[in-house]
Amino acid sequence: MRDPIQTVGNLIDKQSVAFINSVDEDGFPNSKAMLPPRKREGIKTLYFTTNTSSMRVQQYRKNSKASAYFCDKRFFRGVMLKGTMEVLEDSETKEMIWRDGDTLYYQLGVTDPDYCVLKFTVQSGRFYSNFKSENFTIE
Repeated sequence: MRDPIQTVGNLIDKQSVAFINSVDEDGFPNSKAMLPPRKREGIKTLYFTTNTSSMRVQQYRKNSKASAYFCDKRFFRGVMLKGTMEVLEDSETKEMIWRDGDTLYYQLGVTDPDYCVLKFTVQSGRFYSNFKSENFTIE
């Protein structure tokens, strides 16, 4: 893969579902399907919305290790990203990724205490395409 930022970024942008993973108190991985990231900075930083009251948020607060998987089932290729997940509740970040229609999930609007942002900082990944896998790191 000549340009992981472009190749992986394009794959992420075309998906309607992201699978994020946390670690529970017994050390087991937990996976969850999510809406795709609201914003990304290259492939180094991805921002997701979620409920502050969710189990996943509690797990990330205890153990920030995380991964995310994006799959293009049409061409049978995918990417697994590993890194850390931060739970952000500051108004600037929440406003940055807020969209019209989010009141469907967060009835009190952008200041809803049950609305927070997950900031995923990627360290490395593994890309699968054409019957082979390739590891890469993010600077």
